[in-house]
Amino acid sequence: MKKLDDTDLNILAELYGNSRITNKELSAKVKIAPSTCLERVKRLQAAGVIKAFTLNIDYKSIGGNIEAMTAVRLGKHNAQVIESFRQDLVACPEVLSVFYMGGENDFLIHIIVEDTEHLRDFIFRSITSKDEVVHLETALIYEQLINNNLPSFK
Repeated sequence: MKKLDDTDLNILAELYGNSRITNKELSAKVKIAPSTCLERVKRLQAAGVIKAFTLNIDYKSIGGNIEAMTAVRLGKHNAQVIESFRQDLVACPEVLSVFYMGGENDFLIHIIVEDTEHLRDFIFRSITSKDEVVHLETALIYEQLINNNLPSFK
């Protein structure tokens, strides 16, 4: 894909703040014709710049009362172990995100569960039961704030 221009960046900034905006509203905000705007959004999607449009849910409204971040360190670091560990976790309904990282810990896992017993059982069943896990640390999340402004790298 060609380099993103200011119009592309403006489109991304608007969609980042509100992905439900209509094409008509979006085109007016970025000051281009609706047909041009739609074409640019489709091009950004096709190029993989826009990966998905997501939904931000209040998890408490569906029974998710406890959020936690769990840091995991593995004792084995070959490609098969890493991939298997990632895929097993991302398939769990309790897992919102899996971050594979460099540094002291190998993974950071964002978890949502109903209660502390569910958290304990999930940790035992899905993480500490694996032979490759050598360290685990869980921290509860009290609040999460999301920045709706597109990062700028200029």
